[in-house]
Order: sequence, then C-alpha cells, then structure tokens
Amino acid sequence: MGKTLFDKIWDAHVVRHIADGPDQLYIDRHYCHEVTSPQAFDGLRRRGLKVFRPERTVCSPDHNIPTHDQDLPIADPVSARQVSTLMQNASDFGLRIFPIGSERNGIIHVVGPETGLTLPGQTLVCGDSHTSTHGAVGAVAFGVGTSEVEMVLASQCIIQDKPKTMRITVDGTLAPGVTAKDIALYIIARLGTGGATGHFVEYAGEAVRSLSMEGRMTLCNMSIEMGARGGMVAPDETTFAYLHGREFAPTGEEWEKAVAFWRTLPSDPDARFDREISFDAADIEPRVTYGTNPGMGIGISETVPPLPDAADPSRPSVEAALAYMGFVPGQSLEGTPVDYVFLGSCTNGRFEDFEAFARAVEGRRRHPSVTAWLVPGSQQVAAQIRAAGLDKILAEADFELRQPGCSACLAMNDDKIPAGALAVSTSNRNFEGRQGPGARTVLASPIMAAAAAVTGKITDPRKL
Repeated sequence: MGKTLFDKIWDAHVVRHIADGPDQLYIDRHYCHEVTSPQAFDGLRRRGLKVFRPERTVCSPDHNIPTHDQDLPIADPVSARQVSTLMQNASDFGLRIFPIGSERNGIIHVVGPETGLTLPGQTLVCGDSHTSTHGAVGAVAFGVGTSEVEMVLASQCIIQDKPKTMRITVDGTLAPGVTAKDIALYIIARLGTGGATGHFVEYAGEAVRSLSMEGRMTLCNMSIEMGARGGMVAPDETTFAYLHGREFAPTGEEWEKAVAFWRTLPSDPDARFDREISFDAADIEPRVTYGTNPGMGIGISETVPPLPDAADPSRPSVEAALAYMGFVPGQSLEGTPVDYVFLGSCTNGRFEDFEAFARAVEGRRRHPSVTAWLVPGSQQVAAQIRAAGLDKILAEADFELRQPGCSACLAMNDDKIPAGALAVSTSNRNFEGRQGPGARTVLASPIMAAAAAVTGKITDPRKL
C-alpha cells in the first residue's frame, strides 16, 4: 500500500517508536515567540541544560508588540517584559532572533515561509496552535505546549502520538469573489469545530491546487479551528516557484537535489486515509461568521440558522453566542453596521491579502463610521506593499498602514476592539473577548473586509 504525504514525512522523522505508545519525533525547525517560551527557557536553566541544536530554533516577537511607534520602548509593562525576556533568552542560549523593527521581524507564521526557513518535508513546531500554517508548503507542522517547547529546546525531539489522516478534497472552480478564507470557513461550518479532531488534514483537489501559496497558508492556518492537529498541501510547481530564491532556501546544486526529493512527497495514488471528505467549489460563496466560534458561519446570501431543538445539548451555547453577538435566527447579516475592520494576522496578513484589499477599495473612500486597522504580517510584507504602490492606493482611500505584528487578532497588545463594537476581521478566531473584552467579531476574507470598510456595513463584495 502507498503512503500519504503525512506518513512519508512523519515516518522519516521517527527516532524511536514506543510500543503501544507515542513516537519520539525529530523536529527540523522550531519557531519561538514571546508568549509560550519563558517557562521553557527557565526549565532549561533549572536543569543546567543548553539548547541542543540552537541553529534549528528561530525566534521573533509578534503577539505583544505594538503596531505603531515601534522605534520607541513598549509602553505596556507586561508586553515590554514578555518581549525583553525573549530577547534575553535568545541571547543567553545563542538563538537566531528577528527583533522588533528589523527587516525580518513579523508574525513567525508569516516570516517562516517568506524567508525560506519553512521547507517541504520538514517537521516544524511552535508554541502556537496556528503553526499549522506552515503545512502549506508540504510540511508536518503543529502547535505544542510549553513543556513540549522545553523538550524540543533540550533534545530537538518531541514525544507525540501519531495522528490519524484525513483528506479533504475540494474539486471544481472557485467563483469570482471566493477566496481561500471562504473555503476554510465553509469546511469548518460543514464539519464543525471538532470535525477533524485527532487527524492531520491533507487538502487536495482542483480548487486547492489553484490557490497561490499564500492562499494555501490561509487554508492550512484555519485547520486547527475544526480540531485538526494540522493541515497540509502537497508540494508542487507552485510551491517550488514560491520558495525559489528565498533567503534561507537551498541554492544551486542543493536546490536541485531538494526539489527532486520534494517531488517524491505527494501522497501515492494508492495511499489510504483514515477519513476522506469531498466538497464542490461551486457550493462556496463569500462567507461571514455569526457566532462565537469559526464553525458558526454562513454564506453572505444566507441567514442565521434556526436554533437547535430544545432537547439538543448545543442549544444553550448557541443561544448564548447569538445573545453575545446581538443576532437572531433568520437574520441576514448583509447590511449590518460595522464599527471596526481588521486586515492582518497569520491568517490574512500577507501581501496578496493587502493587494486584494487595496484593489477592492481603489477609487473609493473609507466609510467615516469605520475604524480600520491594516497590519502587515511582517516587515517584508510591508516592504512589498510599498514597492507595489499599494500604500498610496490605501492612503488615497483614507486607510493607514500600521506596523507589523499580531495586532487585533487577539487582545494581547494595544490593538483591542472596544466592548460592544462589531469588527469584521480577517483573523482566525471569533471567540468571546478574543479581540478585546466584550468585542464582537465577524470573520471574513480580505475582500469582504474591504467591502465593509468602504460601505460601513457587512456587504457582499461581489456587489461593489
């Protein structure tokens, strides 16, 4: 029997298999930010250990950094301490770090692929659930907890149960205005927030193959929101073209050898998955969420679903979600007034996301009732935006480009949505208080966010 993409990579990295137990898995690349790492480094100090392979770990502050005045000291004392602690730990243990303001700084899940540190066939971990982003290049990438961060620092290995495999195939052609974000929100709504629990998902099919690398990253990024351990897309010519010439990617003869190996990674024709699910791209339209988890979503032409039956155990949570959001069953979200728009995060903070947003608002103006935060995912993305002249298009439409960081994806820095305000956000989670205490979040694609920003309400972007 043939092997899946996931099995090929995982099996090649097993150092030791524990009978009737987990695997000791070698990790090629470890990413580190300021939130989950301090206790791990403290653990090394207590045990008198060094980082086993420091060249395999790369650090970048992202969650706590402000997206304005980055040349000044961080004003918030908690954030300042988080970032300074990461800087000190990187220095003490001899690790590569991309400091605030440096040309490589940014959200680590944006920085990794754009610099060529993330490559096909690798195993990657980070103390962050959205590490699944890196699977877009054809890697096994997943988030780990603080104790596991310490384990990787100390040994370059991790003890992990091997997940099951799932293939989600999306065939057909995407309609105009439908993006990778819409595919992700559609799949999560269909499967539920626990629909892929215990599985590593490979995305396949014509619609997935048609996505750019940045679109594939968006899709893999959202895998965790349906309970998956991670998501991945088989490497192909799109992958190779994206990685060629990246700063840390192989060069010359080593590049040719690497590509030859990467071509062997896609799942074999006779490979078996533990679960197979298929969708038709024609069924997907621009989408928004109406509740307080990413699975509570609808197409823009649809209405908020009816409440579950009274005997359904999920009914109280659905009622609570609708009460929090201020929506009711049968309501169309199109036309709902919007207070904030956020473009950014490791889900949609890449150049193509800003390009799509800029083209949608070109020749229009930001609605005066909307506060818009446009936050590139990295310094490199910001440079690309300026080089393409998108910053001028945005400025003419009355939008300001902020400095890179995680920003309003989560309430861990200055960019918090006020209580009660409704935000159309391109980030990955719409949990209660995720973007600020009492904030209400509607997840959407960059062009849906652009439509809301210029109309002041949730608007079908196809009508612009």
